[in-house]
Amino acid sequence: MQTHQLNGKTYFIRTFGCQMNMHDSERVSGLLDSCGCLEVASPEEADIVIFMTCCVREAADTRLYGQCSSCKSLPAPPSGRRVIAVGGCIAQRDGAGLLTNLDNVDVIFGTHSITHVAELIAAAFEDRDTHVLCDENDPAPATSMPWHRAENYRAWVPIMTGCNNFCSYCIVPYVRGREKSRPFEEIVDEVTGLVRMGVREITLLGQNVNSYGRDLFGAPRFAELLREVGETGIERIFFTSSHPKDLLPETIEAMAEVPAVTPQLHLAVQSGSSRILKLMNRKYTRDQYLDLIRRVRERIPGIALSTDIIVGFPGETEEDFEQTLSLAREVGYAQAFTFIYSKREGTPAAKIDDPTPREVILERFDRLVKVIEDSAYAFNQHDLGATVPVLVEGTSKKDATKMIGKSPKNQTVHAPLPEGTTIDGLVGKIVDVKVDTARTWYLSGTMVGSPR
Repeated sequence: MQTHQLNGKTYFIRTFGCQMNMHDSERVSGLLDSCGCLEVASPEEADIVIFMTCCVREAADTRLYGQCSSCKSLPAPPSGRRVIAVGGCIAQRDGAGLLTNLDNVDVIFGTHSITHVAELIAAAFEDRDTHVLCDENDPAPATSMPWHRAENYRAWVPIMTGCNNFCSYCIVPYVRGREKSRPFEEIVDEVTGLVRMGVREITLLGQNVNSYGRDLFGAPRFAELLREVGETGIERIFFTSSHPKDLLPETIEAMAEVPAVTPQLHLAVQSGSSRILKLMNRKYTRDQYLDLIRRVRERIPGIALSTDIIVGFPGETEEDFEQTLSLAREVGYAQAFTFIYSKREGTPAAKIDDPTPREVILERFDRLVKVIEDSAYAFNQHDLGATVPVLVEGTSKKDATKMIGKSPKNQTVHAPLPEGTTIDGLVGKIVDVKVDTARTWYLSGTMVGSPR
């Protein structure tokens, strides 16, 4: 299908979910840019509206249905025709079945088919049929597509797709497929190119980055990849997601020894109860997780640890939950993403009956949030009075006279702009901030020295 007819069309992308979805959106945006399309700030202005979806939790389905249906009431764009497209994990899971709930969708493309987005949209402009492509064996990788990055100093770098873990509550392996690692040299070359373009910070992406290379080499080579990427000249390396069962000693050593690897680790625990972890098919115990934490902290003192925790997994008792609370207190997380269990049809956990009243689960969730808030506040106190390097992102939404950025520990940092300084000259630069206030979710202080 010829895509030249997209030239001059406007588009808007709304992204739900994880960093992998955000990166997929950048690729879709880059592809549409290459076809002569122009990104706009709202669905009202757009000839093309794309929803990049996540199906990890039920709320994501609800948001998609509501926002997609609301497009029916939008005034027609100047071109007279608006194409609605749905991509990502919900599209891969449901395919044409989405039309049962969404009768205004023109294009549906799965997680393995984003290279075909432009031709599918072009076809939709030619006729009124719904064009669906959710091929799980598309040989063209998304990483071969152009991309449109929101920031020129920061980039996502996918190193693998898919997941082999099949946690009993998780739909991801069914919609993202099995693990498939990118070639080692291709990743290093991409990061080298990004450095030449002025990128200072990257995040290596994968559903389980710790198992990178197992499918290519017979054993994980993530530690080696960290070392090689660290030689490219990139200044900051983050990575996510990191499964505890595959966090090898050599990876911890690489984290400690490669200067560009930031002192931050997201290590999802999901539960502090070994009984629940077994039901979740997580393949580690509470004690094994805590031993990992101990070894990481021995090699990287002061590291910022973050996690994911699910409350209300089917069959979770008060004793199980208390074990989660005690683990969270013992670890002392700098940040945690806490979720109430969301039943996903097609997963083993969806078949488990759970008599626990909803109000009990909500009360437990609130107790966990309080523990996390306390530990995050305590963690940030360690930087009170310190000078931290901050990669500047822009100004605070609440106060345009204050800059906002991220520390190497992924802490949000605020500081007043020096007199006579504009934010335009600081975005993408690193400034030192002397911290005089440490709150639960941010640090603030005064900029010292010169930007670099």
